[in-house]
Amino acid sequence: MEVAVRLREMAQKVSGVEQYCWRAFAEALEVVPYTLAENAGLSPIATVTELRNQHAAGNKDFGINVRKGYVTDIREENVVQPLLVTTSAIKLAAECVRSILKIDDIVMAVR
Repeated sequence: MEVAVRLREMAQKVSGVEQYCWRAFAEALEVVPYTLAENAGLSPIATVTELRNQHAAGNKDFGINVRKGYVTDIREENVVQPLLVTTSAIKLAAECVRSILKIDDIVMAVR
């Protein structure tokens, strides 16, 4: 979520198609906590909104505590995420956005 929040902040500094790309990348990254909340039986929209608000407020260690059913400081809960998981999520999100943009370019060229 922290990366998505920072990408949204960066999107505010640019305009046009570039801003759309930054926002799309942030949205793709937010699928991870959304899916986690949904699979844990939590309200995904409320949970991701709370998580986004906490990170925007500077609480970068906050995450979804599926056992307690709400957003908490994950570091205090002794929960860590392997770097490989984070790296993989970012790479997959980038590939997704790139694919969407390529499809859009192909459709525009065909018209």
